[in-house]
This record gives sequence, structure tokens and C-alpha cells, in this order.
Amino acid sequence: MLPLASVKKLHPQAYMPPAWLRHPHAMTLVSRYWPRPALLQGIPTDARLFTVSPDSKVLGWCHWQANARRHPTLILLHGLEGCAESQYMLGLTRKAWWAGCNVIRLNQRNCGGSEHLTPTLYNGGLTGDVWSVITELSSQDGLRALWLAGYSMGGNLALLLAGQLGPPPPFLKSVMAVCPDIDPAACVRALEQRANWIYHYHFVRSMKGLVRRKAKLFPGKFDVSRLPAIRTLRAMDDAFTAPDGGYESAEDYYNQTGARHVLANIVVPTLIVTAKDDPFMPYRMFENPALTHNSHITVIATEHGGHCGFLQRGQPDEDRYWAENRLVECILEQVKKEGALRRSPILPRWGTLPK
Repeated sequence: MLPLASVKKLHPQAYMPPAWLRHPHAMTLVSRYWPRPALLQGIPTDARLFTVSPDSKVLGWCHWQANARRHPTLILLHGLEGCAESQYMLGLTRKAWWAGCNVIRLNQRNCGGSEHLTPTLYNGGLTGDVWSVITELSSQDGLRALWLAGYSMGGNLALLLAGQLGPPPPFLKSVMAVCPDIDPAACVRALEQRANWIYHYHFVRSMKGLVRRKAKLFPGKFDVSRLPAIRTLRAMDDAFTAPDGGYESAEDYYNQTGARHVLANIVVPTLIVTAKDDPFMPYRMFENPALTHNSHITVIATEHGGHCGFLQRGQPDEDRYWAENRLVECILEQVKKEGALRRSPILPRWGTLPK
């Protein structure tokens, strides 16, 4: 397999943020709310339910190429309280599909309006859900070249799965993670800092709403009387996420689901893109010796970029979304050099997608 480190364009110096977006909060918030209309215009879309446990399904939005088996397939995972409709999911889908990939935007349990499909909450350790989707696509759909990419919590989930798998099946070609929370406890501590109150408030408020919706769908399962007293993400996880997922406490949940424990076990080509100024993903997490010594992992750490932002200065041959562009570029380079789909039609340069 092609070591992703050989993709020269992934050097961090290639990323140049606009001067007015060098502040991490500005980068994080502007990238989230910058209008991106009609991203899926002209792209076929099919809804699909994947059974991930006897009582649970997850909703995926599938974008197939004609003769799907002859094309690479990208599975996308969103972050905490995101969904398949998050802008980074749509933006990466657009580029990957026009570059010749099948794309599956996967909602984690309860996300994207799918609360009725499972009695449980989602959590950062549900690698079995992702693996169920991957194996179904391989065994039932006959797809033999799959890439897995995740943002934030979804990035950690992808890395956790890769570390748990050990030697990967031949159809899993690569794992990619953008700003993954490989140490959830450290990320929660960062979110609890005063400077990050806007993100912390958003996550707590959104998760409370999820629990209220679940309580209406599954009466008696969730004690919503506890919600008014909860003010922090840690308290939310301690009261609901951890016990629902079978963890002893929030700390136990954070400890068991952090991919930092399994990075040394990863043997599938893996790319991690992160920013040193991410407001709530402390860069010290990525000073893990396993990331230095594991030749299967390439870490690209830019000086700026915020949390999953990476808006760049204007470029003559690509748009402003630098991280999305690098992920698609990485897939195409690997397909080309490894010959992952030897009978595949020539994939067009992603930069030729419609404006």
C-alpha cells in the first residue's frame, strides 16, 4: 500500500490562511457558517438504513457513481452533535463525487432526524456501527476499495476502529481524520474553559434537546428531570451518555473511547490533519509517541486552521476549503499509485468539478 507520507502536497506549509482568519475562533465559526448553497446539486442521492445492532439502525445518504463497484467509495463520519447535513460533510461529498468516488454520508445514531431508529444514544466508542456499515458495503454491494474519513469525534471514531482492527481487510484502503479528539477528557477540559464557552454551551444545549426528544419516543428510558441542573458536557455525559453506553462514568467513557490508546496498533495507511491553534483539541494530544513511531500514520499539523476550519487564501485551481481538497487529493493519489481499482475508468482531477 502507498504510504500517505509520500503525497508531497500534504506538507503543512502548503496551507495559507487569510490574514483576517488567523484567530482560531474566527476560523472555527466562519468556516461553520459561511454560506455554501447547492453543494449537492446534480449529484444523485439515495437514503439507506444500515442495521448496526438488533434494535438499532443508522441512516446513510448514498451518492453512487454509475457502475459503483468500479469506483472508490468514501464513508464520512461527522462530529459531536453534527449530522450528515453538516457543511463539511456536504462539501467533501461534492468534491469526492465529482472526482469519481461513491460517497456515503453516515449519520451516527439519532443524528440527522433518526432518533426513532434506536432506543440508545450515540457515543464516541460505537466503532461496531461503522464496521457494520463497512462490512455490509463490502459483502452485499461488492465494493472492494473503501476509504473512511471523519471529523472531530467522527475522526476519533475512525482512528479507534483502525486501531481495534489491527491488520485491516484488503477492501479498507485508508483512514483519514480531521481534528480528531483522540483524548476526549483533554478536549472536554478545554471546552470547559471560559474562552470556549460558546462551543460548550452549544454542545450542552444540543445534547439536552436530543435527550428530550428521545424521552418522548421511548417513555421511561431517560429521566429528563435531571436536565435543568446540568450545566456542563461532563455532567451530561456522566448522567446520560456514559450509562446508556455501558460505561461506569464520564471519565471511564472518555478513557475507553480515546483513540490515543490504539494508535500504535494502526497498520492501515492513515492521515491525520489538525491545527495547532484548535480551540478545544489541545495540540499536545498529538505529541503522542505512537504518532511519531508508527510509519503507517501521517500527521499534518498546521499553525492555523481552528477546529475543522482550514479556510485558505484564494488559489487559482481550487476553492477555499483546504482540508477537504487534501483528503480528496489523498484518495486519488492512492488510487493512482496503488492501483486500488485497476479496471476503474480514469478519475478526473477533482479541481474540474462544476463551479
